[in-house]
Amino acid sequence: MEEKAAILEALLFASEAPLTVERAAEILSDTEKSEVLSLLEKLGQEYEGRGGGIRLVEVAGGYQFRTSPDLAPWIRKLKASRPSMLSPAALETLAVIAYRQPLVKADIDRVRGVDASGALKGLMEKKLVRIVGRKDVPGKPIIYGTTKKFLEVFNLRDLSELPTLRELKDLQE
Repeated sequence: MEEKAAILEALLFASEAPLTVERAAEILSDTEKSEVLSLLEKLGQEYEGRGGGIRLVEVAGGYQFRTSPDLAPWIRKLKASRPSMLSPAALETLAVIAYRQPLVKADIDRVRGVDASGALKGLMEKKLVRIVGRKDVPGKPIIYGTTKKFLEVFNLRDLSELPTLRELKDLQE
């Protein structure tokens, strides 16, 4: 058990993207998904219990080491640059896509009331939005949706963790 926990910890550390339970079980070929989940829970508790700067977080359908949010000022000093910011237009476009996906550009433009081409291009370059397919109507417009990176950036397990309209209104009051 100790060896498997050490291997899992190393996999999490080396993985650039969140490590899924399925992928971990595949790599640890003699290990069931339930055992991997148990090991992940144990590791998470160990990191949480020591109160250090690193946490094991479930995000974007997998697990990943993340720094503690309260240590962000020191991380920014290390990186010596401002985090990649999104313009208000890009944030608005991303919100429309996140809450109404899958949808075509015409729908985004209609909701925003302006052309979203520039914001959409930037979101795709940042890999927060992707092409999901094409709508089966004349002209075959492109259908857009969010990516796993979107979930990672906004620290969400899945889209169901997005705040509801009621929660957003409560924040404004």
